[in-house]
Amino acid sequence: MKLYRISSTAFACVLLLSACQQGDSTAEEEKEEVPPVPVETGTPVRGDVLAVYSGTAPIEAFAEADVIAKVEGEIREVLVEEGDEVEEGQVLARLDGDRLRLELNESSARLRKMQRDFERNKDLREQGLLSEGDYEKLQYDLESLQASYNLASLELDYTQIRAPITGIVSERYIKLGNTIRVGDPLYRVTSFDPLVAYLHVPEREYQQIAADQPVAIDIDALGDAEILATVTRVSPIVDPATGTFKITIEIRDESRRIKPGMFGRMSIVYDRHENVLQVPRSAVVEELGVESVFVVEDNKAIRRIVKTGYGENGMIEITEGLEETDNVITVGQIGIKPDATVTIINAPPAPEAVAEDAD
Repeated sequence: MKLYRISSTAFACVLLLSACQQGDSTAEEEKEEVPPVPVETGTPVRGDVLAVYSGTAPIEAFAEADVIAKVEGEIREVLVEEGDEVEEGQVLARLDGDRLRLELNESSARLRKMQRDFERNKDLREQGLLSEGDYEKLQYDLESLQASYNLASLELDYTQIRAPITGIVSERYIKLGNTIRVGDPLYRVTSFDPLVAYLHVPEREYQQIAADQPVAIDIDALGDAEILATVTRVSPIVDPATGTFKITIEIRDESRRIKPGMFGRMSIVYDRHENVLQVPRSAVVEELGVESVFVVEDNKAIRRIVKTGYGENGMIEITEGLEETDNVITVGQIGIKPDATVTIINAPPAPEAVAEDAD
């Protein structure tokens, strides 16, 4: 009876040992049967990379002025229309000015009479027949009439509505025959030279942005047109409410394609690294703040810790961790494990295969 129990126990141990060995064998077979991960690779390239700050802002006219009526009157002539180019001082419209013309004539007549009286009394003073006090009063009266004449002449001139700045008539508020009052708006003149954009930049970029830096502008309404501008001014203060500082971008556009009110994406180039090593930005994997790429060595994915620099147009600068000859995984690196077996699906065909295809 004891012999039977021992035999049963021994038999159970043999079965357990056999099962363990079979399980280990199965696990090894499964491990060996894991298929290689398909990936695409490429070697790093060299080229220039720019450090760019990008933002959006509306484009505005640097100078814009409303033409305001300075005297009352009826619009007798409208000489320019919206879209016309005008020079500073050019007459845009004319008022009737009949009353002001009469007032000027009256003031001129009084002034001429006073001038004759003053000349006669000047001779009397030289002969000692006129006191110094009377002479000074006459001189004061003459100056007062001269000022009145100048004022009447100025008000008559105000009936000629003139452009305050050089630019383009962007709005016309009046019609022929309108009676206007002092302070009524008549026209708006907009200067297109230059145009400006005001960009509000986060304070962390303050040390990077400076005057005279080049700016590339992209405007949807103009398609792929290349627009270049310049940073002209950088505000010396940071707005504590928004944590930003204002920069002024000046745009010269002789073709007049750009219009005030258009919306533009501004790209300010503040630094340039020449002939540096670059890989596609998607090739860089970041985990817990550490950046790395995978390179293929002997069909294995080897993880390389790297340091990056500037990025532009989908590429990023690699300052440490890679060589020009490294075969970097550019597609398929997400989720891959270090030392995983890979197969390169964009590899060129072997020479033997090319020869067979030729045959």
